[in-house]
Amino acid sequence: MSVNPSFKAATLHDVARVAGVSLVTASRALSRPDVVSDKTKARVQQAVEATGYIPNLLAGGLKSKRSLMVAAIVPALSVSQFLPTVQALTSSLAELGYQVIVGQTGYDDEQEEAVLNAMISRQPDGIVMTGLVHSQRARERLQKAGIPVVETWDLTERPVDRVIGFSHIKVGSAVAGYFLSKGWTRLGVATGSDRRAMVRHEGFVATLGRDVPTAVVPAPSSLALGRRALVELLEKDPGLQAVCCSSDTLAQGVMVEALARGMRVPQDLAICGFGDAEFAAHTVPSISTVHVDGPGIGRLAAQIIVSRSRGEPVAQTVHDLGFRLIERQSTGG
Repeated sequence: MSVNPSFKAATLHDVARVAGVSLVTASRALSRPDVVSDKTKARVQQAVEATGYIPNLLAGGLKSKRSLMVAAIVPALSVSQFLPTVQALTSSLAELGYQVIVGQTGYDDEQEEAVLNAMISRQPDGIVMTGLVHSQRARERLQKAGIPVVETWDLTERPVDRVIGFSHIKVGSAVAGYFLSKGWTRLGVATGSDRRAMVRHEGFVATLGRDVPTAVVPAPSSLALGRRALVELLEKDPGLQAVCCSSDTLAQGVMVEALARGMRVPQDLAICGFGDAEFAAHTVPSISTVHVDGPGIGRLAAQIIVSRSRGEPVAQTVHDLGFRLIERQSTGG
């Protein structure tokens, strides 16, 4: 069985011709294999492989009004704390026959709206947002489109559709309370410029009841930005005792800069991150952090999207999964 090379995408007609069967039989062999013989299925499958035919899932899904595609929107692909959520979302959906297409917003509201518009135009069965939808126009378009939407890694009483997350202001408050319980008084904050990080900073300062030296770096954070943040903080307070960081990556950078200066961690400077990235438990010293169930968010988001796309009821609108503080060596754990 041979095929002449062509620059045009193979069609079902090509598959039927190469397999030596009718168009209807080729279609049935691919969409309803149980109604054709094993011999016919084998011939059609060989033709598919020979022609390089790829089924048009969108066209095939028009009758059911399902594309079997889910859009996942993240601020940046480089942010390690979101990867477990995307991985769990992807694997959970794949088990049910769905594929995930990923877009990134770059922490920019205009880019977020552009990405959402592009995704909506492709008519996915659902959209999973890392964070909340901030553009009012995008919120209105999503609601009019009737596409199931799950906002994650945050909480709101007014989600576009459903939300899975935790309170960032409570995270900041919990870290501040932990620092106070250690007896540290000369505190600093190294934070990214994104909304969620700034809300955690707000919670931290509110619990302390006073402002503290703060270094704000552009999102997404990096090790280099963490080093830069500590330089700025030590210029503001050379006697700094502890630093609250908006991500484990920033915390790692703060720690690298501290060690490069001959400071002992945690004896001279205690450090706490956020997100419980995979590397946080394996640095030396290991990084204390705030753990969020990223995989759990991804699995639940997949479950909600599939249920909603099938027209099944999902009674709960807001899912608060909470968080927990993990004490490791960087704060004396």
